[in-house]
Amino acid sequence: MGFALECAAFQNGGEIPKRFTCSGADVSPALSWSNVPSGTHALALIADDPDAPNGTWTHWLIWNLPPDATELPEGSPRKTALDNGARQGVNDFNRIGYGGPCPPAGKPHRYFFRLYALDSMLDVRGGAGRSELERTLKRHMIAEAEYMGTFRR
Repeated sequence: MGFALECAAFQNGGEIPKRFTCSGADVSPALSWSNVPSGTHALALIADDPDAPNGTWTHWLIWNLPPDATELPEGSPRKTALDNGARQGVNDFNRIGYGGPCPPAGKPHRYFFRLYALDSMLDVRGGAGRSELERTLKRHMIAEAEYMGTFRR
């Protein structure tokens, strides 16, 4: 079994409960993972919506999660530095941390949570944007795990 990302709150490909969206409490769902590849020195997560009207919308950026971590709890704090040493960036709502699904009314959108195993900690300041994170992340990826949910208003 390979590197895997899971969410107990909804099935892979299933509907994201309102609690985790702008129609509810807008808290991050609990995520867990397994089978982190050997040689991993840090983990990073990007959550986004490729179906947004003006192109991919970034909902969450978090990096430098410890390699021995196995989960992110529900309701991760919205601050640049977490107690475990991880850093969070600015999402496309122009806020730090998680911003839940909030699509325009109409067809369902897909929300991808991608977890990356990295060969080193990333030298990226907390509060960075996606382009800054991705420039560094791409040079250090070992493996990727993905989980997807849908939501419509």
